[in-house]
Amino acid sequence: MSGVIVSGVDKSFGSTRVLRDVSLTIGAGEFVSLVGPSGCGKTTLMRIIAGLERLDRGSIEIGDRTVTGIRAAERDVAMVFQNYALYPHLTVQQNISVPLVFRRLSALERIAGLGRLVPGTSERRADILTSVNTAADVLGLAALLQRKPAQLSGGQRQRVALARAIVREPKAFLMDEPLSNLDASLRVQTRKEIVEIHRRVGASTLYVTHDQSEAMSMSDRVAVMMDGELLQVATPEEIYSNPLDLRVATFIGSPRINTLAAVAGEDGQVRVGGAAFGLLSAHRGAITLCVRPEDVAIERTGLSCRVEHAEFMGDCVLVHARVETSGDQIILRSTAASRGALTSGTPLAIGLELTRAHAFDAGGKRVNVVLDRAAPGQMRRVSHG
Repeated sequence: MSGVIVSGVDKSFGSTRVLRDVSLTIGAGEFVSLVGPSGCGKTTLMRIIAGLERLDRGSIEIGDRTVTGIRAAERDVAMVFQNYALYPHLTVQQNISVPLVFRRLSALERIAGLGRLVPGTSERRADILTSVNTAADVLGLAALLQRKPAQLSGGQRQRVALARAIVREPKAFLMDEPLSNLDASLRVQTRKEIVEIHRRVGASTLYVTHDQSEAMSMSDRVAVMMDGELLQVATPEEIYSNPLDLRVATFIGSPRINTLAAVAGEDGQVRVGGAAFGLLSAHRGAITLCVRPEDVAIERTGLSCRVEHAEFMGDCVLVHARVETSGDQIILRSTAASRGALTSGTPLAIGLELTRAHAFDAGGKRVNVVLDRAAPGQMRRVSHG
């Protein structure tokens, strides 16, 4: 059975086009994170999938059924929101049971006292209680079932919201930045719990976040969205090591990837600040050369820089330096013991691991570069020993 298929979706609010021909497939049982900066269209796309927002063009399929134009209640998806959306006057048990009560009981059966007069109501209520207890066990909420939301921590409230979603056994989960209201340590713990729940339940999941660490650590695949467009959809490893767009390269990764203004001349040589750089490109003209901080190291000879700032991170030092010939800033990791020698203004020579460098044209699209075997070797490969 297929999961969720989004095909050619466009959406505008007035004259503002917020989604541009978006297509995305989430396989059965797959966990896909939709990541991008605030205002890029992530939540709008999720609301369209859920049926809470109308699309202008395109189609939505959920579980082998086209649901375009179908009401949200009939799409068989469960949403988990950033603000938990719990009923403050109900217990944890009652909050979790709400979707099952409305799905399995008639209006008469839901009326206290009168409902018991309808044949089979007791059995249906017992089945609901069994489902609630099962979901509570999965999420470690069994001891909290009689508490009200005000008596719970933020992490516990989020688990109640997750339990209310999984108890429905939907065809797809839609999670809209569910960890944003949690503190840093609780976010790490809860994202691990979400992944474990997904593995147990196995429903297709779309997880919307602006936090790249959540997207990269939790997902089978990551979809990077900016300005209403999906720029790349791939595994976390592929997104990180082979970005197809400059915006993807600079958004994914912490510290941010280094960008160097470069030019590919008529001879194909890539030059930074006029110096040949050990790379060849079939593209001609201005390019942006990108190298991640872990692929930069201090060498005896190489690209001349000066230290601007050094951040002590405990196990290492993040060195912020300025390339003397081009003025570009570059970040590299050094050993914690080197902190004292890396004061502001200290001259450095750095080498780059060019086998893992990325290059992008003036429009931000990936261009291929290859090592120039005839070039001097000092910046061709960095030893990380």
